[in-house]
Amino acid sequence: MTFAPRKITVAAAAVALLALPSCSLFGSSSTESATQQASRVSGAETVAVNRYLWAAALDVLNFLPVQSVDPFTGVISTGYGTPPGGSRAYRATVYITDPALDARALNVALQTRSGPVAAETQRAVEDAILSRARQLRSGDGQL
Repeated sequence: MTFAPRKITVAAAAVALLALPSCSLFGSSSTESATQQASRVSGAETVAVNRYLWAAALDVLNFLPVQSVDPFTGVISTGYGTPPGGSRAYRATVYITDPALDARALNVALQTRSGPVAAETQRAVEDAILSRARQLRSGDGQL
């Protein structure tokens, strides 16, 4: 029974480390840190998400406060936040389902305080994440 609290502490520390790169105070190195965190191996488990999609989602949605992240299941959940120059608060849940850099591997659910957003808005956010992921990949020189 003594390893359960330790396991929770290790998990909490991992979540805290993954949440740090989403802060805009870290500049461009935050994208590198998020990319490295999403591509790490923990024991026998490999992270099954695309590291570029993961980093791009944190980068594009950096105005939203991160509530929870789990690179092993590919889920990023945020609280409500207002985009720069906007007046409506949004929250998002991002689900990355595959290690491939592919549009089918990315699912984004956006919501306002009054309900889900229009499909066009959701598609625009997904497109922005995919574009940023492609930029990160070409910046690594792994084409």
